[in-house]
Parts: sequence; structure tokens; C-alpha cells
Amino acid sequence: MTADIDSLERPSASPTFITISPGRRVKDLVARILVTGAFLLALVPLLWLLWTVVKRGFPAITSAAWWTHSLQGVLPEQFAGGVYHALYGTIVQALIAAVLAVPLGIMVAIHLVEYGLGRLARVTTFLVDVLSGVPSIVAALFVFSVWISTLGFQQSALAVSLALVLLMLPVVIRNTEEMLRLVPDELREASYALGVPKWKTIVRIVLPTALSGIISGVLLALARVMGETAPVLVLVGYSRSINFDVFQGNMASLPLLIYSELTNPLPAGQQRIWGAALTLIIVIGVVYVLAAVVNRFLARKRS
Repeated sequence: MTADIDSLERPSASPTFITISPGRRVKDLVARILVTGAFLLALVPLLWLLWTVVKRGFPAITSAAWWTHSLQGVLPEQFAGGVYHALYGTIVQALIAAVLAVPLGIMVAIHLVEYGLGRLARVTTFLVDVLSGVPSIVAALFVFSVWISTLGFQQSALAVSLALVLLMLPVVIRNTEEMLRLVPDELREASYALGVPKWKTIVRIVLPTALSGIISGVLLALARVMGETAPVLVLVGYSRSINFDVFQGNMASLPLLIYSELTNPLPAGQQRIWGAALTLIIVIGVVYVLAAVVNRFLARKRS
């Protein structure tokens, strides 16, 4: 008994500290310097580009009619009107692509994660990998050959949206697939133990748990396709006025406006180019911020 008391009163051994050799400290310092230097080096052209676009495009976006008027009736040498028609075309084409790509991409991801066994899953995974590496010009030419040349439809904003679907689909599938894999298997097993069918477990348990990440991925994919130039160059013509019909007729977009004004060497044309570029950056930035806000809001609501 006395021995036990003595062992309890005896002070515990001091914690063991791991000593780091000077060579490892030097290697760690060198690695930190190299990584920091590479980061700063990559940041220089990005900040330079952003500053140049803001500096040259800010006078254009602050004009009175920039956000509310089109370029209908505006002469090449006249700086007037705005990008209302191009902004509308960019948003509408991207939203149509999202309406088509998001449900299909989520269902494919659910199949790969929850039901993905056998040859069909392997073939689907391979095709998604191939589709993720397809250049935008190839997607545009594919839609042109099938939708316009073979089926006989006109060049339109809808054709552009179909090409954007091909570019957006692999991003949505991969992001949704990763978010679904992050859902703990214990949640699925607990639902199955209560007798809940698999499809209802996916709808009521798995998807709500991964919803914040899925929505963020969808918004990021949407921001990615907004700046694509090849589909709008191949599949639709440029219009200086607004067109609300997505099935026929020319429709402007911000990348197409920039391309069309490249042939205008006058100061007004250059101002429109920089203003449209800054507008596109602002729109994409808003979508990225919206993705972060939605992700944080849903994560806080779930917790």
C-alpha cells in the first residue's frame, strides 16, 4: 500500500522533446523560401494583368449607359452605349448550360458513387476523364457538326449553350462525385438499419449532407464557362443589339464583343474592349464570391 502511495506521489517523468538537426532546419528554411518565392513570382503577372484591366476598363464601366444600353446605332468612332446586350447573352447562355448540365452531372455522379459497379461505371469514368480534357474549340465544332450541319438547326445562343454543357458537365460530375464520397458511410448504414430504401437515403441523407459542396462546385463550373470564346465564335453571330430569342438569330456575349471590337483600332473600340474585359472579370468574381457565401451559409446551417 505504501509503495502504491509512493508511486502516486512520485512526479511524472518530464516530456520528451524531439530535437531537430541543423540540417533539417536549413532544408525547411530553403523550402519555405522557394515556395514563397514561387508564389510571389506567380502573383506578379496576375496582379499586373488585373491592374492593367482595371486601369484601362474603369472609365468605361463607370459611364452612365454602360450597364443599361446596347451598341445599337453606335458608330465605331463613337464611345456611347454599353454592354447590356452582351452581358445578357453571357448570363443567359451560361444559365441554359447550367440547367442542362447540373441535373445530368449530379445523376451521373450519384450513379458512380452509389451504384457504380461493373463495366458501365468504368466506361462512364473513362468518358468523363476524356471529356474533361476536350478543348473548347473541339466541343464547339462537335456541336456545329451535329446540331447545325447534320440536324439543320440555325446558329443560335442555344447551340452555344450545348457546347458549354460539354465543358461544364465533367466539372460538375467530378465535384459532385468528390462531395458524395466525403459523406461518412456511417450515415448510410444507419439509414439502412432503420429500413430506409437506398434511393430515399440518397435523397434525404447523402445529398443534403453534400449540398454545400455541390452548389459551390456548380457555381465554380458556371464561372468557368462564362469566359469561353471558341463556342461563341463558331456557333453564333455577333449582334450590336439585344436579342431575347435563344433559338434563332445572333446574340452578343462579352467574349464575342471583345473579339468583334478587335478590328476597331479607334480609341472608342479600345475602350469598349477593356471595359468588356473588366465587366467579364467582375461577373466571374461575383459568381466566385457567391459560391463562397453559399458554401459558408449552408455549412453553418448544417452545423
